[in-house]
Amino acid sequence: MAFPHFTFSSPGHMIFGPGSISKLPALSKGFGPNILFLTGSTSFRQSKAWDTLSKKFSDKDARLYPICVPQEPSPDLVDQVVREHRDRDINLVIAVGGGSVLDAGKAVSAMMGKEESVETYLEGVGTGIHNGKKRPFIAVPTTSGTGSEATKNAVLSKPGPSGYKKSLRHDNFIPDIALVDPALTLPCPARVTAACGMDALTQLIEAYVSTNASPMTDTLCKSGLKGFGPALLRILKEDSQDIEARSILSYGSYISGLALANAGLGPVHGFASVIGGLAPNRHGEVCGTLLAETTKAIITTLQKENSDHPALSKYADAAALSGIAASSDSVSLACSRLIDRLFIWTESFDMPKLSQCGIKEEDLGSIAGKTGQKNTPAILTKESLLSILEHRL
Repeated sequence: MAFPHFTFSSPGHMIFGPGSISKLPALSKGFGPNILFLTGSTSFRQSKAWDTLSKKFSDKDARLYPICVPQEPSPDLVDQVVREHRDRDINLVIAVGGGSVLDAGKAVSAMMGKEESVETYLEGVGTGIHNGKKRPFIAVPTTSGTGSEATKNAVLSKPGPSGYKKSLRHDNFIPDIALVDPALTLPCPARVTAACGMDALTQLIEAYVSTNASPMTDTLCKSGLKGFGPALLRILKEDSQDIEARSILSYGSYISGLALANAGLGPVHGFASVIGGLAPNRHGEVCGTLLAETTKAIITTLQKENSDHPALSKYADAAALSGIAASSDSVSLACSRLIDRLFIWTESFDMPKLSQCGIKEEDLGSIAGKTGQKNTPAILTKESLLSILEHRL
């Protein structure tokens, strides 16, 4: 088989390791003194790291304009931040937080030079076409989940009956610097760690079996999957302060962002996009609660249609890399072990049912009809999609 053609995009600079947050003021100095600094609602701003950073930024004559992002970012929030700070000659945008904070920072950096609402440029809402001009952006994740520090899109939500969850996207929106410090994830409560971990695991698996995968993304996904599940289990069930396990998750999350940005995702994220537009919820919990059922449906469909489909071997690889199956297991057995373990983790990590995420039975048909299956190796029927939702309601 001929070696495939592919392209690959990644952040201009990536820094990884516990304690690397201390490098942020020095990294910021070359961009200019006026810095928009986005964080979540409470945890980071109340930490010693914030006090230390603030002093270091002050010592370097930087002017910080702090912004709070309390939940998944909306177009209104982005528009408001841009409107309030457009005339301040902002030189740099920094976002320190979970995926919602990083997406907000990414969108704000993209819109600082624009007069229009960000909705004008959202895919499926406006034109979806942005010229890519932005303010420099540094992304610092404090959770191990979305991989937004490595992606070129910012996801914005407007939940409601006619709501949406859509992306602002351009190759230039990949962060100029991704600073990944696993120590920043140590304070994460179990619920957040579980949801983010299941989101990253979903992204690694969906990108690995994607029809748009390449040798580069395959290699990355294998690297990210190795030990990811056991590390998540160790943190949630044994020692939440295990920095080695936290580092495995932070690395896997970053890799999942790189992989999804270049290979795309599958129906779990297709579901999550539609569900996120209906009701406020935690994206990672939606992905986590649907991963096992969706993986089972895809593998079952592939086995019926083509038992030699290469995606089945990839699912088996994912099981072996995650310590779920032995390398000597047959593809069929490894796939079966993967499905079983994903169901166990779904329950063990307390992934909520969809009804707990604000979804009602009467919503299911509409969700199934609107769900895009993206780059799945097996197209599921609407009946299959509906069955997945019903099992997780």
